[in-house]
Amino acid sequence: MNRGSVAIVGAAESDLGAVAALMSPIDLMAQGIHRALGDAGLTLKDVDAVFCATTQARTSAMSLVEYVGLPNAYTDSTIVGGSSFEVHVAHAHAALEAGLCNVAVIAYGSTQRTVGRRAASAREFNAYETPYKPFLPASAYAMAASRHMHEFGTTREQMAAVAVAARDWALLNPAAWEKKPLTIQDVLNARKISEPFTVRDICLVTDGGGAIVMVRADRAKGMKQKPVYVLGSGQSITHASITSMPMLTHTGAIESGRRAYAASGIKPADVKVLALYDAFTINTILFLEDLGFCAKGEGGPFVENGRIAPGGSLAVNTNGGGLSYCHPGMYGLFLLIEAVRQLRGECGRRQVAGADVALVHGNGGVLSAQATTILGSAAAV
Repeated sequence: MNRGSVAIVGAAESDLGAVAALMSPIDLMAQGIHRALGDAGLTLKDVDAVFCATTQARTSAMSLVEYVGLPNAYTDSTIVGGSSFEVHVAHAHAALEAGLCNVAVIAYGSTQRTVGRRAASAREFNAYETPYKPFLPASAYAMAASRHMHEFGTTREQMAAVAVAARDWALLNPAAWEKKPLTIQDVLNARKISEPFTVRDICLVTDGGGAIVMVRADRAKGMKQKPVYVLGSGQSITHASITSMPMLTHTGAIESGRRAYAASGIKPADVKVLALYDAFTINTILFLEDLGFCAKGEGGPFVENGRIAPGGSLAVNTNGGGLSYCHPGMYGLFLLIEAVRQLRGECGRRQVAGADVALVHGNGGVLSAQATTILGSAAAV
C-alpha cells in the first residue's frame, strides 16, 4: 500500500453515553454513517464499501448493508476486538488502491450500557482459564500491571497519573461522559476491582458508535473537509488468551508500530498527537514504551507530573480516552475520529497546536491484537 494514497474525509460519532431505549448497535452504526457522510459532503448513494464490527451481531455486515440499503457493497466485518477499526483502515486502504471500491465507510455501534455488558459480550469457554473464574478482562490486564510493577518498579501513583491526565483532557471535551475533576488520590481511594486496579483505572461502560469515510487521495482534494491521509499501518496478534501472552510487559505494539513507522516514514519524534487504546491505565504505559516514546520499563516515570496531560510535552488521548470520554465496548474507532479532528484543527480548547501527524493505536482482546495507524495532514504527506 502506498503512503498517502487514501484519506479519511469524514468522521462522526453516533449518540453516546446512554442511548434511547430500543436503539440497536446497527441503528448506531447507521446513525454514525449518516453523520460522517454529512461531514464529508457525501450521501449513501456514494458509498460502495462497508466495513464494520460489533460483539452484538454475529453477521454485522449483512445487517448493516440491509439497514442502509447497499446490497452490492464491498464488505468486511473482520473482528479482532477493539483494534478492529485500525485493521479496517488498512483493509480499506488496500481495497481503495486496488479499485475494489471508491467510497468506504467504517462503522461501529454498541448498546452495552443499556442492555448490560454481559448481554452485549458473552465470553467463550476457555478450558485453561474459565474454571478458575477470572474476572475478565480486568484480571488479565491486572496481571500485566502487576508484572510491570514487579519488573520495573512502576507505582500505583504512576498508573493513576494516566487516569488523571485522561480526565483533564475530558474536562476540555463537551462530549465526554465524565465531567468531574480527578486526582491521583481519588484514583487510589476508589473501589477496588482487580488488584492493583480500582474502578478509576478501568474504562467507562457506555453506549455509542460512529463512523469514518475513506476515499482515494485524488478524490479527497476537492471535498468538503481537509483530507487526513493514511501514511502507514501495522498489525500484530500475539495471542488470544492472557495465559498465552509471550511476555506480560511486552505487547504486539512493538511489531505493529515498527511496521507502521516503516510504511509511513514517520518516527516517534515526528508524532504530535497520540490516540492510544486506554481501556486500563497500564495500557497507556505499555504502549508508550512499545511504540518508542520511552524505553521499556520507563513508562511509569514518563507519565508523571502531567507530561501527557493538557499543557504537557506529549498530547495523549486528547478527547479523554476510554477512561473518561466514552468506551462502548470496542473503542478503536473513537481513536481514529479524535485523531482526524486534531489533524483538521477542530478540537477547540483541547486542540494541539501544529498537529500534522497523529499515531493511532488500537488494542483488541486481552492485549492480544495490536494495530497501529499513522495519519497525517496535507503538510505531512
